[in-house]
Amino acid sequence: MIAFLHERWPVFHEDNHLLVLYKPAGLLAQGDETGAANLLDLAKAWIKQRHEKPGRVFLGLVQRLDRPVAGVMLFARTSKAAARLSEQLRRRHARKVYLAVVEGRPPEAGGGLTHFIERADRLSRIVAQPTASSREARLTYRVLETAADRSLVAIELHTGRKHQIRVQFAQVGCPILGDARYGAR
Repeated sequence: MIAFLHERWPVFHEDNHLLVLYKPAGLLAQGDETGAANLLDLAKAWIKQRHEKPGRVFLGLVQRLDRPVAGVMLFARTSKAAARLSEQLRRRHARKVYLAVVEGRPPEAGGGLTHFIERADRLSRIVAQPTASSREARLTYRVLETAADRSLVAIELHTGRKHQIRVQFAQVGCPILGDARYGAR
């Protein structure tokens, strides 16, 4: 049995068009220059073995989650499914909700955040005014529960900037719990 099939990253759904998996925190969604293990390659190896496929396995990545983030990921098993899913996401026909535990309490029980984000090396940062290299970042959120010095927040992105949720919540004084890169204790 291949190491991919494990209770820490279960297969939630598989059919001829889609594969839905859990990505644990710390695992890359897709390969990078480090060559570290990643969910896309693990999933391809699992499909190859499970279905005894010769040659290369197609698996389309239609969304990403940052390495420190855990969550459910959707993959396309065919190029047609990849194109259709990408179009649905682009047109916002599919709804993606992110859950995050943040330090402290957001400024309001719900609302929107709009900032301008610039990339600098491997970090994103908020800039006070738009610049030639910044991009607008918008999201809405709703606080689901607060306990002690933490809040569970449901988030919907209206733009898809790198590290957007992490940097925007850090900007309002509520970094994602454990996210030392963006200021968590």
